[in-house]
Amino acid sequence: MKKESKNKSKNPRRDFIRNAALTAAGFYIVPRNVLGRGFTAPSDRLQIAGIGAGGKGESDITNFFKSGKADIAYLCDVDDRQAAKMRARFPKAKYYKDYRELLDKEHKHIDACSVSTPDHMHAVIGMAAMQKNKHVYIQKPLAHDIYEARMLTKAAHDYKVVTQMGNQGASGDGVRQLQEWYNAGIIGDVHTIYCYTDRPIWPQGIPWSSAKPPIPEGLDWNLWLGTAPKKDYVDKLLPFNWRGWWDYGTGALGDMACHIMAPAFAVLGLGYPTAAECSVATPYVENWQEGVYPDSGPIASSITLTFKGKDGKPDVKLHWMDGGMQPDRPDELGPNEVMGDGGNGVLFLGTKGKMMCGTYGVKPNLLPTSRTKETIVPQTIARVPEGDNGHYAAWVEGAIAGYGSEKAKNLSSNFDIAGPLTESVLMGNLAIRSFNITKKDAKGEDQYPGRNIKLLWDGPNMRVTNFDEANQFVKRTYREGWSLGV
Repeated sequence: MKKESKNKSKNPRRDFIRNAALTAAGFYIVPRNVLGRGFTAPSDRLQIAGIGAGGKGESDITNFFKSGKADIAYLCDVDDRQAAKMRARFPKAKYYKDYRELLDKEHKHIDACSVSTPDHMHAVIGMAAMQKNKHVYIQKPLAHDIYEARMLTKAAHDYKVVTQMGNQGASGDGVRQLQEWYNAGIIGDVHTIYCYTDRPIWPQGIPWSSAKPPIPEGLDWNLWLGTAPKKDYVDKLLPFNWRGWWDYGTGALGDMACHIMAPAFAVLGLGYPTAAECSVATPYVENWQEGVYPDSGPIASSITLTFKGKDGKPDVKLHWMDGGMQPDRPDELGPNEVMGDGGNGVLFLGTKGKMMCGTYGVKPNLLPTSRTKETIVPQTIARVPEGDNGHYAAWVEGAIAGYGSEKAKNLSSNFDIAGPLTESVLMGNLAIRSFNITKKDAKGEDQYPGRNIKLLWDGPNMRVTNFDEANQFVKRTYREGWSLGV
């Protein structure tokens, strides 16, 4: 009988997988999904495609890599200028400009996708990735409109993928401390919440530019527009100021409310609001019609969302304030003490006391602040390790563990949590945009917009029941050629 070579592997299947991976994908490690259910990738590392490689995408990609369990296998951005830094840092990551081409050609080599684009493209990219059975991490807000958020939440279960929204404070210790104080009854039943921000820090309440400069080299403007209506390129919209325009962004709410309202949702388990109303600030003009810019968000707004109380507890009024407006300082707060974190924060008013925190749930305090160190409650909620990077690392580990795993179920902002939160955030924008709807009066003349209408909201059916004009903002109409695919 012929002797076996001493160098022959005792595990030919492992060698086959390793060699096939090297042959088919060059430097790539076989992604987990290629091996099928029940098998573990040789490296047990997540192969990520970073869609949106500049701006927030840059920090997202960096944090995934810092987790130590992820490889940045692909990069995608419609603007070569924005992608330059990450392409230099990850030179082996294949680069695409169109996410559709990336997913079509490379889906067999991808485990997960990070979506860090302008708001108007979150849903179509996230849905396309999920339909390829890719785990997804989508920057806040989860979607541009309420319908998109609802569909993404459903799709996470339809396609059995692990999800997380990019509001990293949801994984912080501060939110958990607030929950423990509330669960221990320290401040009684919360009936009123104030959430406030110094945003917008980009132009809003302005007309669209009439200038038509040339499109910069390296930018695919048509791809950047994506689902949005066709328009000529304008200067200074990219890479940041798109936030102030409804075709692309979701204003101050979309930028900060998923960070600032998240502690309220975590503490009280808020669901869909039952009503929304608002008032907005507009620039001074002699003719009011010249000061109404329905395509752009307001320079400041004040919104009230009403939530039904649970288990016999009182209804909750959540007040949102942006543009630098803030609630009155609580009497229990010292005259020189900082409220929230200065420009942003959350204030909880309960039947037995008050508590506050800053953006991301940082700096949690009972009021007066002396009570914070004096009050000791048991730690009943597990903390997410690894500091600021924990939100990213937890999703990477959840995706490696797979859909249905405890790690996936326990993510701080999976879409079962992020979806309703985002819908409530966008409900505020529904009120803002309804505020500026102009209607004809009995004489056929335009009525002055700016009516504080209380919108009654049927959450399960995603419909305003008392002002039908507002429902046009629940679900956008995409530009021809684009679809959510549901």
